[in-house]
Amino acid sequence: MSIGMLTIVLLCCMLLLFCVGMPVAFAMSSVALVMGYFTWGPQMFKLIPPTAFNQLNSFVLLAVPLFLFMGQMLLRSGLGEAMFGAIHTLAGRIKGGLAMGVVMVCTLLGAMVGIIGAGIMTAGSVALPTMLERGYEKKMSLGAIMAGGALGILIPPSIPMVLYCSVTGTSIGKMFAAGIIPGLMLSALYIIYIGVRCAINPSMGPTAVLEKGQSNRHSKILALRDGGLAILLIFSVLGTILLGMATPTEAAACGGFGAVLIAIIYRKFNFKVLREASMGTMTITGMMVWILIGASIFSNFQMLMGAQRLLSGFSMSSGLPPLALVFIMQMIMFVMGFFLDEYIIVLICAPLFTPLVVNMGFDPVWFGILMIVNIQLAVQTPPYGFALFYLKGITPPDITMLDLYKAVLPYVALTMAFLLLLMLNPIIATWLPNKLFN
Repeated sequence: MSIGMLTIVLLCCMLLLFCVGMPVAFAMSSVALVMGYFTWGPQMFKLIPPTAFNQLNSFVLLAVPLFLFMGQMLLRSGLGEAMFGAIHTLAGRIKGGLAMGVVMVCTLLGAMVGIIGAGIMTAGSVALPTMLERGYEKKMSLGAIMAGGALGILIPPSIPMVLYCSVTGTSIGKMFAAGIIPGLMLSALYIIYIGVRCAINPSMGPTAVLEKGQSNRHSKILALRDGGLAILLIFSVLGTILLGMATPTEAAACGGFGAVLIAIIYRKFNFKVLREASMGTMTITGMMVWILIGASIFSNFQMLMGAQRLLSGFSMSSGLPPLALVFIMQMIMFVMGFFLDEYIIVLICAPLFTPLVVNMGFDPVWFGILMIVNIQLAVQTPPYGFALFYLKGITPPDITMLDLYKAVLPYVALTMAFLLLLMLNPIIATWLPNKLFN
């Protein structure tokens, strides 16, 4: 069987197992092991121990549970709620100000937790009811929350970035630096879109009125305090990495400690909160470890069968310019995003595509940011969009999945346009890491 046909069979079998409810990690590994057994015999099973050991024996991966613990603690610390309360004071009197503020706060949360769930769950619980009460259009409110929350994948410290660096050997410091400007640009693009839409149609985002008895000066002081705590925590993580003061793992530990201090400041810290944050961290970390092992076995089997040679041969014989090949890779990952979550896309595609991209003369950091932006689309597009599922779980019953699909479409279009811009202008991603690390 040719490697091309084998790849199609592997993907079809894997999707079939997903449909019958088999866990992702076991579906991927079992498909690879069964196919490998019929190809090479029992020798295939010797692939498991070295694959698991090599993937998990990485100092970079130690940062993952620490970043996850920081995010879990922040979800329970009260900082997110305080920050969303602050936007009512600072941006509520602007047309569409609450929706723009949601994107801003989600951007800050993304710079503290590295996953999409924190921003979406906090904004959906705190900001969505307020926006609907203020008369915001339903689609405007839902779209701002999903788009802003998804920025947690792109803005460092991003867990998918850590995984990309782990499987490709790319510098995690450079990846974090490369994500800052694209993340801020995409956040600004969302905010500009909201401002333009609300300026054209003010009923989509009416201004808020200061509640009776509410002290504007006192509210602004509290808003500055909450913003200052957020900035301090961001500096303790990103600042220490970019300035060379700490490794990503050490910075993640500082971030976890800082999240505990913030919970103490907001008087939310107790043994129950610590236990829930630790259990949540352990659950997500365990899931990611199994996915990492399963995806690595799947990728290694493809490598052994010659997938890398197939891709290299296609790139040389196609006659297409290198940028066109990169575009094809982006389209493949975009289609995969309809069925697979962000971690699996990184673990399957990064080992296959990155060496080819490097051989074509491109920067692996730039390609990594392209991949992260692409999987940001994956979490916002049906039928496997985690951003949609997170928000649907906490919205009122009258909000349907169709409402969510319609609300996120403009932001998906903006993200796709930005992905194309980033593909044509690599300097957007490479300027800052080259400035800091070269």
